Amino acid sequence: MSVTSFALLQSLVTPVLSELRTELGTDQRTVTWVMTAYLLSASICTPLIGRIGDRVGKRRMLVGALAGLSVGSLVAGLAGSIEVMIAGRVIQGVGGGVLPLAFGIVRDELPARRAPGAIGLLASLGAVGGGIGIVLAGPIVNVLGHHWLFWLPAAVTGVTAALAHMIVPDSPGRRAGTISLAPALLLSGWLASLLIAVSQGNTWGWASAPTLGLLLGAVVLGAAWITVERRSSSALIDPAMMRLTAVWTTNAVSLLVGFGMYAAYAFLPQFAQTPHATGYGLGASITESGIMLLPMAVTMFSAGLLSGTLVRSTEPRTVVVVGCLISATATAALALAHDEKWMHYVANAVMGVGTGLVLACLSNLVVAAVPQEQTGAASGVNANVRTIGGSLGTAVMAGIVTASPRADGLPREAGYANGLLALAASLVAAAFLALLIPRAARGGRGRDRHHDKAEHALEGAP
Repeated sequence: MSVTSFALLQSLVTPVLSELRTELGTDQRTVTWVMTAYLLSASICTPLIGRIGDRVGKRRMLVGALAGLSVGSLVAGLAGSIEVMIAGRVIQGVGGGVLPLAFGIVRDELPARRAPGAIGLLASLGAVGGGIGIVLAGPIVNVLGHHWLFWLPAAVTGVTAALAHMIVPDSPGRRAGTISLAPALLLSGWLASLLIAVSQGNTWGWASAPTLGLLLGAVVLGAAWITVERRSSSALIDPAMMRLTAVWTTNAVSLLVGFGMYAAYAFLPQFAQTPHATGYGLGASITESGIMLLPMAVTMFSAGLLSGTLVRSTEPRTVVVVGCLISATATAALALAHDEKWMHYVANAVMGVGTGLVLACLSNLVVAAVPQEQTGAASGVNANVRTIGGSLGTAVMAGIVTASPRADGLPREAGYANGLLALAASLVAAAFLALLIPRAARGGRGRDRHHDKAEHALEGAP
């Protein structure tokens, strides 16, 4: 419930940005900060809250993250100006820690044979929640108004926080030590610099001074963060953990998966809403374009349920490879054949199968690769990497789609086709990169020859 609520808020506002622009009396450039502010806040909070949960207790931080999500939703729902709306979205970003905390709680509480299936289910619920958000956005706005995009989640997350406090057991394993302030500030700094540059690059210009300055700042702050983390006796994200072969390869695959999958989700509704007058558009309404993604949500959830069985019977990396290729095939097919609505429905359903398999197995791989007390930090970083990949993919897709617009300002058909083919190529690259992930015992931990040495380092062993 907590994972689904967070995922819903990631996608609910995507199809209705134009509606929010009109309702709040702002311009196109400013309204994009409704998405950017949430993305920034969630990206910074996800690894921080996951790591703090490893230290002070996952239940406590889960309740806090859900409470922040509820308060932020309430603020956004009451917003009468774009400034208040953006502030509410920033507060909502605290909920980014829900996913790594949920993974950690599952690993703490369930036996090893049941954990992969449960983690796969949580990962699928997160993805499905994002799809359902796009489906529900149009009907909610049409029937109730845009305020209810936030008031409904505020109520749901508030109840979920209370239930989590009463039902979720406290963490049995915690890592001793304190949270260093310097690594947290440096991590926040380079993430913010990178994501602002990526999300605003198409608007400001990729060669503009603000964009280049932020990218340079991200490099400098990132280098400083790595240096501080290496020297810290209480690292926020332990470098030894990040050097595990199973961890860095899974994160690299997650980056490409985020690039291909998340960018596709962001543009598929726009593609379907393109007017018939263009010669290729379907002229779908906001509600209809969301419904066209419903098959994806259904197959994604089903594949996530199936992933636990597949992980126990074969190598997780094999499932990742197959899932990436399935999604790549569906994305490329839609790029080449998209004249009829049924083509979109079929492609979206097939894409959901690949997405459900990949996300579930990637989450399992990174969780299984680290000691129990590092689960929150490791899964938080993995979720963040996918978010960064999605930001990069969305920026690239936007650049391709809008590179050569028609006289009326709408994208050309070739723009969408070429963009989707680029996303499909990134998923094929992710499939090949997944072959580098160490072989894993069926449903177990990867056979990484560096693992034992790194785990001793994580535990402070000589």
